[in-house]
Amino acid sequence: MTDTDQQGNGAAAAATPPKVNMRILAQYMRDLSFENVAAQKKIQGGNVQPDIQVQVSLDANKREAENQYEVGTKYKITSKNKSDEQTLFLIELDYVGLFLIEGVPQEQLHPFLLIECPRMIFPFARRIISDVTRDGGFPPLNLDTVDFLALYKQELQRQAALKAQHGATPATN
Repeated sequence: MTDTDQQGNGAAAAATPPKVNMRILAQYMRDLSFENVAAQKKIQGGNVQPDIQVQVSLDANKREAENQYEVGTKYKITSKNKSDEQTLFLIELDYVGLFLIEGVPQEQLHPFLLIECPRMIFPFARRIISDVTRDGGFPPLNLDTVDFLALYKQELQRQAALKAQHGATPATN
């Protein structure tokens, strides 16, 4: 092997990214609310056609322990009757995962926390929502898979638009 070959292999080894290690340390419900409006108003199931709206928001925070992060996913789900717009039920779930994350470059950490981490805990939140709706007297609500990448991109676009809007506003004296 020549000196050139050794230098080339050394450069390739230096370019190899560090191994990513991600582990879920814990996950839990921080808050859960289920309001069964249909039962309170005695809405009959004969002509009920539910229209379900799902809102998802995300949050991530560094914890005091090294390489540990708290990632929160909040789901707000409203079901209304299509015929008369009466609310049937309302669910609010704040579901949190505690993660150990090593080997992710700093510039990639934010998207990793808000895309990959929520993706890992989503099935557990979906099961809770399904169980709560079933236990509330409705058919189990099995949420479609959430596209956390699209949510992240939408939030970046929203923030860029807000920044551009505020940056274009002339200062007043």
